[in-house]
This record gives sequence, structure tokens and C-alpha cells, in this order.
Amino acid sequence: MELAPWLCWIMPTIGSISHYLLPKRMGRTRYLVTISFSFIAWIMALLTLGYIHEVREIHGIWFPLPDGRLLDIGVLLDPLSIVLANLVAFLSLLILIYSFKYMEGEPGENRYWFFMSLFIGGMLLLILANNFIFFFIGWKIVGLCSFGLIAHYYSDERKYWIGGPEPHPFQKPSRCGLKALWVTTLGDVALLASIIIIYVFSGTFNYMELYHSASSWMGEMSKIPGLLTITIVLFLCGPFAKSAQFPFHEWLPEAMAGPTPVSALIHAATMVKAGVYLVARVFPIFYLATWFIKIHEAMNFFMIVAFIGCFTAFLAGSQAMVAIELKKVLAYSTMSVIGYMMLGLGAAGLSPYALIEGFTSGIFHLINHGVFKAALFLCAGVLIHASGSIYITDMRFSSKEMKLTWLFMWIASLALIGVPPLSGFWSKDGILLSCLESGQYALFILATLTVSVTSFYVIRCMGIIFHRGIDSSNNSHKNHNSHISHDHEHHGEASPIMLIPYGILALITIFIGLIGPFMKEMLSELFSSNFKHLGLLKYGSPHHGATYLEFLTIAISIAMILLGAFPAYRAYIAYKLDVFSILNKYPIMRYFHKFLWNRWYMDAFFNKVFAESVLASREPTAKYIEGSMDLALNVGVPRLFSYINAGMRKLQTGILSVNMIYIISLFLALIMVMLLLGVG
Repeated sequence: MELAPWLCWIMPTIGSISHYLLPKRMGRTRYLVTISFSFIAWIMALLTLGYIHEVREIHGIWFPLPDGRLLDIGVLLDPLSIVLANLVAFLSLLILIYSFKYMEGEPGENRYWFFMSLFIGGMLLLILANNFIFFFIGWKIVGLCSFGLIAHYYSDERKYWIGGPEPHPFQKPSRCGLKALWVTTLGDVALLASIIIIYVFSGTFNYMELYHSASSWMGEMSKIPGLLTITIVLFLCGPFAKSAQFPFHEWLPEAMAGPTPVSALIHAATMVKAGVYLVARVFPIFYLATWFIKIHEAMNFFMIVAFIGCFTAFLAGSQAMVAIELKKVLAYSTMSVIGYMMLGLGAAGLSPYALIEGFTSGIFHLINHGVFKAALFLCAGVLIHASGSIYITDMRFSSKEMKLTWLFMWIASLALIGVPPLSGFWSKDGILLSCLESGQYALFILATLTVSVTSFYVIRCMGIIFHRGIDSSNNSHKNHNSHISHDHEHHGEASPIMLIPYGILALITIFIGLIGPFMKEMLSELFSSNFKHLGLLKYGSPHHGATYLEFLTIAISIAMILLGAFPAYRAYIAYKLDVFSILNKYPIMRYFHKFLWNRWYMDAFFNKVFAESVLASREPTAKYIEGSMDLALNVGVPRLFSYINAGMRKLQTGILSVNMIYIISLFLALIMVMLLLGVG
């Protein structure tokens, strides 16, 4: 049993090279072997459920650190790591099964399966690690694999470009991969700096040791004004960059350049969830410091997480309202929903009465989002193949053509909106409730407004794709699709090997929705027990008199869903509202649309300040710095030695008497130096 968590991340890691070791004559059957390793990883994850009611470290190898201390490379099993490991292993397995058919005939398959399986292994490693160093190894594996997968079509053939349509600019896969790598690496560097600062004061990288000694090392940090806040900001740069939260959010829409299963894996199961996991993992440390040790500066951790999460939820949702690339709509929704998760975790730390509700709802939303977002992305892959386009304005399907895909996608879409009684409803409303319980009314208002935004863009997207809706608001963007994402097109339902995975996910979405209150209560008991074990419930018990607030939250949530759904239904399903005419009639609406279409001009700003400034520095750098260094090192140094050599040759006369004078002079000089040193 104790080997299970180790094998859980080791199996996919081995699976990443398994198809290289098998004979090529096996053909694509080799990839079934890779999938089998992920299947074993899922079985191992299921076995860890036996430890779900306890907190247990399983020690592995001890490594000496430069300062003489020992680092334990082990795994930590607690409700958080076990729940997430099972989610990641299960979703990853379904995505790999879907990939077997989807990637048939695509270029670079060997490379694809290597990165996908290693990606899964890295994610499971960072979840199960018991210390920051072991965690950071998995964290970097995930980042590097995402670069390889996003830039999978690195040859940059036009049919793999995203963005557009003309006259709007396109992005090439190689550039998209580099953008993701640079942004996430920036966050990684900041995260590593904070980890080193924490180690300097605490003397350990181990999570449990950091928690138990928090009063000591955090007390020392708090004595230096501002240091704890700086460390918190540096630390949060890591999860914000990985989870595409403001201001590191602009890489994720471009991550859609990779194959659709890659998008599903990044958005539903792995990379963007890593940031949420890290915030949840260190949550007890900062909660203890805030409410028990009374270090008020530690509350900045929760304030930043809550406010950045809430703002990102609204920011990304608003951009999805006008997007016409199917996978980008889903990408914006991922950023928005991740923002909700961050909001839940942040609100949980802002009041002891919101602790259990906020933390449980944040993690429950992570589970629900993983299921319905994976279903949406897998459906999107089928629709892109069937239409031959990445744009929803070029997709004209109906429930008669693709009955099951239509049904499964609507189920997942309604869960994304948070329509009761589907899964997203229970967790989303729990997050909203935690805002009220923690007294964060401004965050509650912005979060509920985002509910309407979500309802609007989801129904708009589904209406355009399946209900013959015409996206009048983007009339200028239609019929300019000179860019086809795949060579092959088909009509009708997808292959069973592709249909079954997202069908299973849609059914799970319904099932979780039906048992939502019971599942949420189960998670609440697990996390309550864990927090009680850590001594975090001594300050106060969760607020049980929240019946009125619960009903109020549900009523407001449903009202906001209807507020967003009504205009979307009239415009994109019932054809009762001409959006294009409205934009022409009211210039302010046209400017607002342009503002959202250009992503609040944030991407343009970052490109101008960072990308273009670096590109503009190429010529001056080459001319004045690289040229000068080249002249000094490759021309100046050889000439210097040439002059020295010429001078030395003049001294070598070949006359014995002259050489003897040189030797005697050197000998006398050495004697004088020795005498002087002796006198000193």
C-alpha cells in the first residue's frame, strides 16, 4: 500500500519513454502501452484512498544539503493530495484514450505521447511531494512539458495558426509555446526566490515541519518590516503564473495552439490546477499565522489571492463574451473559473467563519471544473475536426447531426454556468457564500456579476454552434477563414473511442450534481477533520447559522444566471435580438465590444513593453555589446598574445652567455624576494 503513491507518479513517467523502447513494427499499438501506464497510475491513486482520513508522510531518500542538513524526498498523503491525485489520474487517463484516435495521422506523435505522459507524471509528483524541492521538480516538469505540447506544431504551418481571422493577426504555435514558457518561468523564478527566503528563516523545506515551526520562523520574518509581504508576493507569482491569473494571464489563450487533448489536459487536469493546489497546500501555514500567531501581515496572502482571483474571473469572462475561437472561449472560461477557486481559498482565510465553506467550495469547484471542462474540450476537438475550422462562426451543427455530442456539450456547458442541480452549481454558490461569510461584499458583487457574464458567453457559444445563431456582433469576422486547423473533415458523431470519454465525463457531471450536497458535505468533513488535526478549528467553529445566507446566495445566483441567459438566448437562439444593429446604433457599445475583443488591451500592452522592447534592443546589443565583446575576445586577445610572443622571441638570442645572465638575474631576484619576506 505504501508503494502506491510512489508508483502513482512513477508509472506515467516511465510510460513517457515506453513507446520508444518498443519495436516500431508494432505501429500505433505502442501508444496503448503508454496509456496502460497511466491506467496503472489511476489504480495506484485509488489505493491511496485508504489513507484519506489521516495525514501521513511516507519517507523515501535522504539527500544532504549544502549547509549539512538533510532533505527527505518523500510523499505526503492527506485529503488534499489524495483527492487531487485521483482527479488528475482519472481525467488524464480519459484524455489519453481520446488522444489515441484524435492524434491518428498527426505529425510528431512520438513526441506528443512522450510529453503527455511525462506531463501527467510531473503533475502527480508535485501533488504528492512532501516538500518544496520535490514539489518544484514536478512543477518544472509540468512547465517544460507544456512548452513542448503547446508548440507541438512548431513547424508553424499556416493551418495550425490561431488568432485571426483576417485582418486580425494570427499567432504561430512556436511563438505561443515560448510565450507560455517565458511567463510561467518568470513566476517560477519568483516562487523559487520565496522558497529560499522561507528556508533561510525556517531551516526546512518540509511542509509539515514548516507548519509546526511557523510560530518561530514567521515570527522572525515579521520582525523585518515588509519582508513577509514581499515573500508572499514572490510566492504567489508562481501559482498566479501557472494558473493564468492576472497579471500573468495572457499566455493561456495562446496555449490553444496545441492539439485539443493538450488543451484539455492543461485546462482540466494538470497545469492550471497546479497553482490552485499550491495555494491550498500552504493555506494552513498562513491561516495559522493570521488567526493564531496573530501576525496580521500574513493576512495579505489571503487578501491578494481573493482579490486577484475575483478580478481575473470577471476579466476573463468578459473577454469570452466576444471571442469567436471555440478553444479560446473555453480558455477564457478556465481562467475565470480558476479565479473563482482562488476567490474561495482567499475568502476562507479572511474569516474563521468562512474557513470550511470557502476551502471546501474552492476544492470542490476544482473537481467539478476538471470534469466538465475536460468534457467541453474533448467535444471541441470533435467540432473542430467536423467543421474544419477553429471559429464558432463557421460551425453550423444541429442536435440531429450530432445528438450525443450536442447533449453532452450542453450538460457540461450548463454545469459551467452553474445551473442547478448540475455539479458547478453547488461549488460556485459555496464560493459566493464564503464571500458573504467573510464579509467581503465587494468581492461578492463582482463575483455574482461574473455569473451573468458566464451565462451570457456560454449560451452565446452554444447558440452559434448548434442553433443556427448568427453572431451579428462579430459580423466582420465571418467568412474570412482562410485558415483550416485540420486537413480532414467529417460529419456525424465522433468515433466511439473519442465519444465515450466525454460521454463518461458528462454523465459524471450529472451524477456529481445529483449527489452534490452529500459530496460537498463529505469533502467538508474531510477538510474539517484535517484542520482539526492541525489545530486550526480551535479559534472558532464554522458558522452554522448560515441558512438565510445560503438561500440568499442561491436566489441571487439564479437571478444572475437568468440575467445573462436572457439576452444571449434572444440574440443567438431565438433570433429576436439583432446585436449587430445595436452595435451600429450605439457607438459606446461598439467601443466596448472593441475593448473586449482586444482583451482590454493588456496583451498589446505587454507585447509593447516587454516583447517589442526586447526585439528593439537586438541591433544596439549586437552592435555595441556583442560587437565590442567579439572585437575584444576574438581579435584583441589573440593580438595581445601575438605581441607577447614576438617580444619573447626577441629575448631568445640563442647565445649561451646571454641566457646565463637571464638565469643568474632571475635567481638573484628570487633570493631578494625571499630575504624581504623573511625580514617582514
